[in-house]
Amino acid sequence: MTGRTFEPDVAVRTRDYGIGCIGAGMIMAECHLAAYREAGFPVVAIASRTPAHAEQVAARWQISTVHRTPEQLIEDRAVEIVDIAFPPDRQPALIRHALQQPHVRAILAQKPLALSLEEAIALRDEAEAAGKILSVNQNMRYDQSMRVLKQILDRGELGDVVFAQIDMHAIPHWQTFLQDYDRLTLANMSVHHLDVLRFLFGDPDEITTLTRRDPRTAFPHSDGITVSTLRFPSGVMAVSLEDVWSGPRQEGYQDDQHISWRVEGTDGVARGTIGWPTGTASTLSYASARTTGGQWVTPAWQTMWFPHAFIGVMEQLQHAVKTGEPPALSVADNVRTVALVEAAYRSIREGRTVKLAEIPTN
Repeated sequence: MTGRTFEPDVAVRTRDYGIGCIGAGMIMAECHLAAYREAGFPVVAIASRTPAHAEQVAARWQISTVHRTPEQLIEDRAVEIVDIAFPPDRQPALIRHALQQPHVRAILAQKPLALSLEEAIALRDEAEAAGKILSVNQNMRYDQSMRVLKQILDRGELGDVVFAQIDMHAIPHWQTFLQDYDRLTLANMSVHHLDVLRFLFGDPDEITTLTRRDPRTAFPHSDGITVSTLRFPSGVMAVSLEDVWSGPRQEGYQDDQHISWRVEGTDGVARGTIGWPTGTASTLSYASARTTGGQWVTPAWQTMWFPHAFIGVMEQLQHAVKTGEPPALSVADNVRTVALVEAAYRSIREGRTVKLAEIPTN
């Protein structure tokens, strides 16, 4: 049986740069700032669309400076890394303002990076021209089960991967600003799963996506419940299912919201769960004919996707600033995730399988 160890969470190598946080909603208040406090990352300022909300969050997390506007925060010379958790239609303008500031070393953008592939490509190219690091908060790559799964795959313990699936039956908390967009699930929820499939298996050759309206979501949307099938150059076939209905939500109904995943290889199988939305740690078990004698092994950890994965996201950016190495979550890589989401929308719109070669990112 294998005696190898795993690293479900990153080691913090760098915590040297002042962070300015834009946004004071749940994701910033409960995830970003909780993670940064635990890791010892210096948060020097905060701003939000509603200054009163920023003041409340600043008091909770002992942030010394509250700016009246995001633009004023970006112009604060104490801010070396701009951390954005803002509606995606407003994010590009803030990124561009940060790119113009000599004191800003790097920017952490929220996903989706932009509402169109064309805008994402433009931001990528403008960041490169400005000589600044732009990274995108694809935090599911730092979920503990996904990190350990990646380590198992990289060691070849499952042999050649044949099939993978992510199976979500859970109800997201759709932010109110999403009511202004036509795109819903693929751009704001499935993007996690599609991106982590790229993290595990590389870029797919093609995607086929079907959708139906979510009967719970009252505002208009082009994609509610979604099912995507992906094929990769290695031969891997993967399915990503996002059921954002997940049954009735009435008093007395015992729901079973969950996210599970499974990867099958020629020499083994890995399976697990994602702790969101139940507020528990993600899980992983695997059995390998190569390394575990065919017996199931279950590594354990105490940390969770929310908030602990956000340590990894900011750590990789801090380290990139210090060393000059490319960030693990580069904007160039994220543009390919945006292209995959765009291909899924085209598949829905045109009722066919879409080759990723049809979606240029140059």
